[in-house]
Amino acid sequence: MAEESVDDMYCNCDTEMEKKVKEEYFKNEANKKLFGGVWRKAKVCAQNNMRKREKEDKKLTEYNMQAICVYTDGGQTNFYQIFNQAVRIMRSNYSSSFEFHSLHFWLTRAIQILNKPQCKTTYRRTEAEFTGDVNQEMRFGAFTSSSELTNQTHFGKKTCFKIHTCYGANLKAYPVMGNREKEWLIPPYEKFKITSKAKALELSDCDSVFTLNSTGILSNLNCSLRLVIGVIFLRLQLMPLQHR
Repeated sequence: MAEESVDDMYCNCDTEMEKKVKEEYFKNEANKKLFGGVWRKAKVCAQNNMRKREKEDKKLTEYNMQAICVYTDGGQTNFYQIFNQAVRIMRSNYSSSFEFHSLHFWLTRAIQILNKPQCKTTYRRTEAEFTGDVNQEMRFGAFTSSSELTNQTHFGKKTCFKIHTCYGANLKAYPVMGNREKEWLIPPYEKFKITSKAKALELSDCDSVFTLNSTGILSNLNCSLRLVIGVIFLRLQLMPLQHR
């Protein structure tokens, strides 16, 4: 179940976290060479997206758009892979050495704003091995790209997924490549049940195909940064005064 995932979904603390991200995390993270570079590079993409933003997406801020642009720009650094590797394994370091709070927050909020009540079947191709069993529950544990299209063969055919997602979102024309790949982004906290491990007509060239049905959400870290802040503040309040 990807237990080490940074799976905060900011439920009931998004306003508070928006303020904290802007005033604290982003100021620090934007000065880091790797993240700062890809963030600045995505500025023009984000501005273009704001100009073509659909009316129903008016809650998307330029920060959300820039997060989408950063994530969907493969570029020479393949930054999304570095980011996702941290998201997969840094649960225990979330309040300390995790370096991507800003991107994680704004990308998560973008997915939540773009998410619609109707579930959707999407497809994912990979060159990786996957060993899950039928009836097993699982999470990808990172931000996971999928597509409405079945023919994205350049992503691989070793292990493929037919995914019924209820918490993912259609990124529309907002990715760097526009709507060419008809990309849907699945958040780290969505759970799935493996309902089949067999060939699927839509993905007949894949070595193995896993069919996944959404079973809800699991967010072990939901609003945990707020709790950490509260605990630190409480400890400071309870500390006895030290006289020199």
